[in-house]
Amino acid sequence: MSRRIWDISQRLRPGLPVWPGDTEFLPERTWKIEDGSPVNVSALTLSTHSGAHADAPLHYSETAPDIASVPLDPYLGECMVVDARSAGRAVEVGHLPHLDSIDRVLFRTFDSFPHEAWDSGFTAIAAETIEWLAVQGVMLVGTDAPSIDPQDSKTMDAHKAVLRADMRILEGLVLDEVPEGRYDLIALPLPIEGADASPVRAILREPA
Repeated sequence: MSRRIWDISQRLRPGLPVWPGDTEFLPERTWKIEDGSPVNVSALTLSTHSGAHADAPLHYSETAPDIASVPLDPYLGECMVVDARSAGRAVEVGHLPHLDSIDRVLFRTFDSFPHEAWDSGFTAIAAETIEWLAVQGVMLVGTDAPSIDPQDSKTMDAHKAVLRADMRILEGLVLDEVPEGRYDLIALPLPIEGADASPVRAILREPA
């Protein structure tokens, strides 16, 4: 029997909300069947942080690896989805449930994901929470928010905690339909040389 799959990616489309000042998503059809071409071909203008995406260490350190250089293991395997909608401004250690032998943790913070408009008041993840998860052996942290740090952060404390622990980050996930619990995660970044991040097609699969 096939296992259920949850698509936790955002649809990339014109009007996709992006970080204020970042590049808007813009597709352009460059070859068209209606103009006599045998095929349709498109060009894309987009931020590396469009929609659901994986941050590379290069995003928060000039000397760290790009997204093409990071190992893929953290983006593939068992994970725990945690309902953190009551966390308020930031997910603290006290908001975490018991985590038993889990390598990846995804946080749901929105009651309903803001597909149509940017929400600047999203829930971040406290640096102390990142540090605690690293001690537990967690190699990847994900969130439905656009960043693990607050929008107005200048110090990027959570990102720096991730860097110290050599963890990986997924941001911009859509977890509205996913109950809290364990799943198999598949969210592979594209091997874009020199890039600080990559959009991902992120899915959760019902465990075997």
